[in-house]
Amino acid sequence: MEKILLEDTVSTEDLKKFETRYHEEEAALGSASSSTQFDYAWCLVKSKYATDIRRGIFLLEQLYKNEDFSDKRDLLYYLSIGNARIKEYTIALKYIRGLLQVQPDSRQAKELEGIIKEKMEREGLIGAAMVGGSVLALGGLVGLGLAMAKRN
Repeated sequence: MEKILLEDTVSTEDLKKFETRYHEEEAALGSASSSTQFDYAWCLVKSKYATDIRRGIFLLEQLYKNEDFSDKRDLLYYLSIGNARIKEYTIALKYIRGLLQVQPDSRQAKELEGIIKEKMEREGLIGAAMVGGSVLALGGLVGLGLAMAKRN
């Protein structure tokens, strides 16, 4: 399921299609409709580029502040996915937990929360291993330096 939620990307054609629609509405009406903005933001969040994902998050946050947008659940869900995709796991958890407060029985939200926690743990362990390896290497260099200093 992790592959589907966090690693699945949108096609370039779909992204261009929704981007064009968004900009056409903006030019014609002064701003895009909430529906068009959501569709474009959804595509951006599913992009393979971090800058696109961040732009999608920004557009989703704008919609969340908009009183007229009725489906806050989808916004929270995709805000969580977007932040998880750029490894902002703490923020992603905040959004998915907000969704779970409103819909505590949502299997989809619980699954996403589990995936985010798992990624946090895995990357935390990898980070700890890298720090530990660096400390060992540094300790080895210091020891080597001291041994060479004693020889001279």
